[in-house]
Order: sequence, then structure tokens, then C-alpha cells
Amino acid sequence: MTRFADRTGPIRLGMVGGGQGAMIGSVHRVAARLDGHFRLVAGALSSTPDKARASAADLGLAEGRTYSDFTEMARREARLKDGIEAVSVVVPNHMHLPVAREFLKRGIHVICDKPLTGTMRDARKLEKAAAGSDALFVLTHNYTGYPMVREARARVARGDLGPIRLVQVEYPQDWLGEVPDPSNKQAAWRTDPAQSGAGGSTGDIGTHAWNLMRYVTGLVPEALAADLQSFVPGRELDDNAHVMLRFEGGARGMLWCSQVASGSENTLKIRVFGEKAGLEWSHDTPEKLRVTPLGGVTTIVTRGSVASDPASLRLTRIPAGHPEGFLEAFANIYAEAAAAIRAARTGAPLPPGVHFPGIAEGVEGVAFVEACVRSSRRNAAWVSL
Repeated sequence: MTRFADRTGPIRLGMVGGGQGAMIGSVHRVAARLDGHFRLVAGALSSTPDKARASAADLGLAEGRTYSDFTEMARREARLKDGIEAVSVVVPNHMHLPVAREFLKRGIHVICDKPLTGTMRDARKLEKAAAGSDALFVLTHNYTGYPMVREARARVARGDLGPIRLVQVEYPQDWLGEVPDPSNKQAAWRTDPAQSGAGGSTGDIGTHAWNLMRYVTGLVPEALAADLQSFVPGRELDDNAHVMLRFEGGARGMLWCSQVASGSENTLKIRVFGEKAGLEWSHDTPEKLRVTPLGGVTTIVTRGSVASDPASLRLTRIPAGHPEGFLEAFANIYAEAAAAIRAARTGAPLPPGVHFPGIAEGVEGVAFVEACVRSSRRNAAWVSL
């Protein structure tokens, strides 16, 4: 197509959502531009025309590339010689399907915030749309972009821990511990079933914990038993969940996610225990991975150290001892997406080691949420996956 004529410059990026006051939109923009792989040239930053224009002006977007309707944006950008090659989708969950589908069917790559959709029905529709498109679909489970998370994955995969017996993953926050201010739009849509979907904390952060567990261990889940709560009076969706897990091969696991855990800011953590050793990674100290052999002494592997695996070294940006964090991990997902998009420009294979969450991980996440809801409604009964 003509808009891919320039095969060497920055990838022309659009954005749907992420206007004034939207936290995750600014995170995506920083991640996209950190390495110079992308250049934001168009946006439908809000469905309110005045806010869309004001948001675009803040970002320096040309008036002719500013939209208040994502369908119009998709149609026009697909026709332009210098139209966007990729779009970031940073709208509430219920809008992921209609927005992503408009761009996918026009061959525009989609980089979508998680979870994939609010319902399994929409997830399957988006899966079909992605399968029928030549464009890439990237889901920003950004925690898989941390070098030491990739280190943990590599060590499990090469058998350092032996056969896995147990896995524990938790993601507590406290920002929804009270009835939120009505003006807090981020809280409003996340606690609204019509916009968020069937899950509250399970959809918003439980899917991150689920994806991290699947990514690091590779374990295939068989069944789960979930006990979901809505502690804040009047809240329609869960704000806390305890989930027991059974995996193929006999391993067992536990997942806890909460947005009412007072004193917890963003404390994602995973622990994996095998027959020979265990490991632990925490978002509080993302530069370090604790590895302990059975009956042995704990080794703390730091990002960029000589003990690091090539899988983690490839994503290490600065020397060990200089802290990297959330934005860099998020940017690593965008960098992986850029490598894939540049390969698609020329029909070349993906560079060695490049990978990123996609439609399959998204469908799994939505299936996890709906299984949790189904189990909890049956008094935490075991349900199959």
C-alpha cells in the first residue's frame, strides 16, 4: 500500500483515546517515542470535538490530522499517502473491539491496551478480525518488557528450577479503597460493568498477574476456583479476588489481586517454586531477581549482570546499577512492536528474540476473568478453562 512507501523512517503512529487527563495515554506516548521508533502524527484523542482539538493542540498534532471520530480517522488515514502505519488504542475496555477492528480491516497495525476486551464474545470477534487482517496486533502487557522478567522466563524454560510445583502471583493496589470522587473518570469507567466488562480488579490488574504467571512459567492452566469480593459499598464489580489454580502436569498456584489493599501502591510480585530451586521477582525492586536452590544460598541476579541471560540483556538499556523502570519496560513492548512492523514493511522475518503479547494472550486474559466470575457465583467452585 502507498502509505508504506517509506521503509526507513520512524513509524507513523496514531492514537485513539488518551486525551487530556488520561493517564495511560501519556504512558503510551512516552513509551512510543523513547527510542525514536514512532512519530505521533494523528489522533482521535476524545469523542468530544472540543476536547479532541485541545488535546491534539497540546501534542502539536496538525489540525487536519485531528479527529473526534475513530471511524473517520481510520478511513481517512488509510487513504493518505503519509497516513498512519500503526495506532495505539487507549480507550475503555468496551471500545477496544470497535476501534481495533476499524483499523485492522484497513491494514493498520494495532497496539492495544489491556485487557483485550470486556467480554469473551467481543474477544472472539477481535480475534477473528486480527486473524483476517495482514496487520499486527500487539497487546501491552508491559510487565513482560522488564529485563528481569525475561530473565526469570529464560531460567524456567531452560530447567534451572526443575519441574514446577508451585506458583504464586499477587497484584495489590489501594487506589479504589473508597468510593471514588465522581469526577475521577479513571475510577468511574473501571467500576462500571458497561465499560469495564465482567471483571473489576480481575480485569484491570488480575489480567496482568495472570499474564505474568503464564509468561514466566509457561504452565498450562486446567481449572480455577475464585472467590471475588466487592468490599466498597455499592460497587458492582469485584475489587478483590483470591484465585486457586490447577495446571497440567500437577502444578498448583494462587493468584491474588486487589484494589482495596490499604498501603499497597502497585505491588506486583511473582514467586515460582520447582523441584530444584525457586525464584522471586517484585515490581518494587524490578532490577533484581532472587534465585534460591533447594537447601542452598540465595543469589540475587541484577539487571545487566554477568549472570544474566541473553533474553534479558537484549532489553537492558543502561548499565547495571542505574535504575530502569516502568516506562522503559513499557517502551520495550513498543520497541518489539516496532521491530515487527519494520519487518512487515519489507516482508522480512522477525529479528531473533523479538516477541510481544498479542491476540492469544488477550483472549486468555478475558477467559480468565470470565472464569473467575463464573466460579465465584458458584461459591468458589472449580471451573475448567
